[in-house]
Amino acid sequence: MLDLDGVVYIGPDAVPGAPEHLDAARDAGMHLAYVTNNASRPPAAVARHLRELGVAVADDDVVTSAQAAARVLSEQLPDGSAVFVIGGEGLEVALREQGLRPVQDPEEKPAAVVSGFHGDLRWSTVIAGAILVRDGLPWVASNTDLTVPTPAGPGPGNGALVEVVARFAGRQPVVAGKPEAPLFEETLRRVGGERPLVIGDRLDTDIEGANNTGYDSLLVMTGVTGLEQLVAAKPALRPSYVAADLGGLGRRQAAPTTDGGTVGGGGWSATVVDGTVQVTGGGEDADAWWQVVATAAWQHLDTTGDVAGVSDLTPPSSVAAEPAAG
Repeated sequence: MLDLDGVVYIGPDAVPGAPEHLDAARDAGMHLAYVTNNASRPPAAVARHLRELGVAVADDDVVTSAQAAARVLSEQLPDGSAVFVIGGEGLEVALREQGLRPVQDPEEKPAAVVSGFHGDLRWSTVIAGAILVRDGLPWVASNTDLTVPTPAGPGPGNGALVEVVARFAGRQPVVAGKPEAPLFEETLRRVGGERPLVIGDRLDTDIEGANNTGYDSLLVMTGVTGLEQLVAAKPALRPSYVAADLGGLGRRQAAPTTDGGTVGGGGWSATVVDGTVQVTGGGEDADAWWQVVATAAWQHLDTTGDVAGVSDLTPPSSVAAEPAAG
């Protein structure tokens, strides 16, 4: 289950090497599903964008939080019910697919409100939807990601909008996207598969969601999570594996070894001295560097309650790890 923003692409551009890494993973027998909390576009549009970037994908391989939100509402409302949309085409298409009727006029007597990210959202639509939520209509949010990756750095995501509506209405929504279960359930329903691996760049959605559902997870360091956030992660937010990029799908992910206070792996060793992570070695495996540093910092955090300093560390810029057999 691959997240998209910050994992496969950032804005209009592919993450360097991502299409090639995905081709290799598919050739190795992996079943790839593209799972996104971004509700702005329908799956066909997302798949088309992926193909433009060189990723081989069918429309049905894409599952969005809009689809999960529409499923949640379809299980609560009669067929044909009007749903007020604070969002765009992605939510509208998903609602119609479930036999519901998207509207943006309160005069059409909507039975519920759904909200999701849309880059051109009108403030008048937010006001009308927020009033409906305040007045008691059921409210489902596609996701609560506070930020979205952009070429200029993180920008405000749907979570920022949810906070505005929730503060005004005095209520919280039912959330369909990661880290909650509905999007994972929708993905398995549509795509199938066994032994799911959740791949993402966010600790508080992708990784927490995987841990909530009992799935293994792979954090890639190409998106919004940086080293400081990784080493400060509490157990509920810690990934099973860490990789520099999607190339980690085809590289061995050996668990680090621990000897006293020293964590080692892939030619690297890390220990925490006077509250700061120190790394020695000359390994060429960047994935192992991230895993070793994170593990040493997490051990320190769990033992002392303090986050280890990492400001002096520079991650390796290249990976020459041996590919996994088969």
